Amino acid sequence: MDQGSGEYFVRIGVGSPPRDQYMVIDSGSDMVWVQCQPCKLCYKQSDPVFDPAKSGSYTGVSCGSSVCDRIENSGCHSGGCRYEVMYGDGSYTKGTLALETLTFGRTVIRNVAMGCGHRNRGMFVGAAGLLGIGGGSMSFVGQLTGQTGGAFGYCLVSRGTDSTGSLVFGREALPVGASWVPLVRNPRAPSFYYVGLKGLGVGGVRIALPDDVFDLTETGDGGVVMDTGTAVTRLPTAAYAAFRDGFKSQTANLPRASGVSIFDTCYDLSGFVSVRVPTVSFYFTEGPVLTLPARNFLMPVDDSGTYCFAFAASPTGLSIIGNIQQEGIQVSFDGANGFVGFGPNVC
Repeated sequence: MDQGSGEYFVRIGVGSPPRDQYMVIDSGSDMVWVQCQPCKLCYKQSDPVFDPAKSGSYTGVSCGSSVCDRIENSGCHSGGCRYEVMYGDGSYTKGTLALETLTFGRTVIRNVAMGCGHRNRGMFVGAAGLLGIGGGSMSFVGQLTGQTGGAFGYCLVSRGTDSTGSLVFGREALPVGASWVPLVRNPRAPSFYYVGLKGLGVGGVRIALPDDVFDLTETGDGGVVMDTGTAVTRLPTAAYAAFRDGFKSQTANLPRASGVSIFDTCYDLSGFVSVRVPTVSFYFTEGPVLTLPARNFLMPVDDSGTYCFAFAASPTGLSIIGNIQQEGIQVSFDGANGFVGFGPNVC
């Protein structure tokens, strides 16, 4: 749904009887949570705010429980386990930890540790909360490990189309014929799915970059993260500048437009029925090359034909491969064996 947040949503039944809620798919965090009554501070969401008093399966978690111990920033209030999560963009959720039943289609999953957010603020426009599917033990994938072996896959449907993508949990989600890239573990950030990225290409030509620009350091800095909860891919400033300049030099024939928001390289394509642009490629460790279709890197930013190069510089050394660049590609995670796969299917 186009809610302006750049996020992807799944429809999940929360509680008993199940109340359908839109939840953001976020592979860059671990917490599963929804906004809850009574709301001390809530943003506007599409569905009525979940009321735990009307759910027969809602069970509060006590401070002394092992589940409470597994949460960062947990606390105690009247014997109940409290949680708070801050996100990279300044958004946050605070509330009570509970065990609750979630319903996915006809599949019912009981006793999912879920945050009931009474104070929530941020860029979650329209959604009731987040389905955290990161690499930590408290994420939805982490909680399902016994049943799914840490395996899941998704295909994020391209913006502006009416079709739907998919989110599948379990070993059967892993396709035959994907290009597999090893996941890299960072003990300082267990929630993140890091991949080894070696280089970037434009028009089939590799861009000259410092060898270590995408490396994860021993202190846990840098590295490259796959994140469905971030829209625009971020690259370290030096890498972004060289990449962007390489793209500009191969699109010198296209009329330029002024920058928009975080995008500094934009084009006025209003006079064109179609244009030819160079391909953009990610070169991963151990060989695989992911070459993106044009819609995954040239993005319309208005209704009058302005398109922008959908990458931005990262304020830190951390690189993030966002959901715009993942659109339409089947992406599969094999958590148990430590791989992420691209393809072979599209959506």
